[in-house]
Amino acid sequence: MSLVDPAPRRIGSLERRSTPIAFGCWRFTDEDPRRAKSLIAAALDAGIVLIDTADVYGLGPGGTGFGTSESILGGVLAGDPSLRDRMILATKGGITPPVPYDSSPSYLRSACEASLRRLRTDVIDLYFVHRPDVFTHPGAVAETLSDLRASGKIREVGLSNHTPAQHQALAAHLDFPVAATQPEFSALHLDPLRDGTFDYCMTAGMTPLAWSPLAGGALATGRGVRPELVAVLDRIAAREETDRVSVALAFVLAHPANPIAIVGTQRPERVAGAMAAWRVRLERDDVYDIIEASDGTPLP
Repeated sequence: MSLVDPAPRRIGSLERRSTPIAFGCWRFTDEDPRRAKSLIAAALDAGIVLIDTADVYGLGPGGTGFGTSESILGGVLAGDPSLRDRMILATKGGITPPVPYDSSPSYLRSACEASLRRLRTDVIDLYFVHRPDVFTHPGAVAETLSDLRASGKIREVGLSNHTPAQHQALAAHLDFPVAATQPEFSALHLDPLRDGTFDYCMTAGMTPLAWSPLAGGALATGRGVRPELVAVLDRIAAREETDRVSVALAFVLAHPANPIAIVGTQRPERVAGAMAAWRVRLERDDVYDIIEASDGTPLP
């Protein structure tokens, strides 16, 4: 029996469930309206439901500055409002280069409101604190998020790149559960398996959204990857009559915490192709073969 669960993922109290693959907008910086719309439409048409962005996206490769990705996505949604009705819209706030992090009540509230304006929407379905600001008390963060939720500006709350202890500290001050978390997770980056992140997700009922599930493309190209890991992924791919990318994504989806893998390709055909991952059959010996090959050492 395959460990890969193709069922839609529940995220907090959101009515719409997410497919196991989400579309990430870190490299979504093409300011041509037609090309931008074609990429979002390709994701939705392929069955992808969750579109994930952040206010800081746009400072990276190809972007023109802070807020670029949100602004481009907002333009797409303004041009065709029907697209907004088909998606779970997620974004993040709290990174303020060069500070770098600010989750103070005044800043986090203003960041969320600025995201709403750039995205040209009345409500954000899933709002993440992007990285922990360790100099803001979690009670203050919780109060801000509670106010944003009560005012109808956001529907659900998530934390990105936070430790389980940081999740617990915030949860202690909330009167509703944190719906989601965003850790880095891939066949090359196994920390959530071992640092308590996935265990806490299963305890608290949070949905994990795995960013960089292909290790920034390294698992697709094989560059900088242990040859043993490439060989295992290719062996499984040959058996399943698919490619290495699909196997690597399937590995992310196989954990019982039911992660969602965020893919960031900017080619429409690859967006659609990512959906093949949940049809890959992975059994227990496959996932442990992948872990051992990634570690470069047998498990005890």
